[in-house]
Amino acid sequence: MTIAENRKALHDYFIEERYEAGIALEGWEVKAIRAGRAQLKEAYVIVRNGEIFLIGAHISALPAASTHVRPDPVRTRKLLLHAEEIRRLIGKVDRAGYTLVPLDLHYVRGRVKIAMGLGKGKKQYDKRAAEKEKEWKREQQRLLRAR
Repeated sequence: MTIAENRKALHDYFIEERYEAGIALEGWEVKAIRAGRAQLKEAYVIVRNGEIFLIGAHISALPAASTHVRPDPVRTRKLLLHAEEIRRLIGKVDRAGYTLVPLDLHYVRGRVKIAMGLGKGKKQYDKRAAEKEKEWKREQQRLLRAR
């Protein structure tokens, strides 16, 4: 089940590979995510010191659940992957033009996971071509339904 998704990612990047990772969260963050108060719009993933971090993901605190802590909604969160996966990702990200993009937050057996993609940035003309193709497919569906 998807909690929050980053629709802009598929518009701005060609996603070549997808990965799934766990997230190191605090208790108030889990409660807020279950209440649907998470947003990945401005988030991005970086590699630092052989570890992978999610930066800029906004998780708004619930007023009732976080009275005893000072919540930071956009704190840096560590992503949990196997060491071999991290080494493989570092090698791929080091190639020119590639980056890790958060795609969505979802549940797997009650745990919050993040899907991220290895993406290459789109140029403006690529975005226009993708938009034209999407409009053409929509028009085809309309024409088929009209028959």
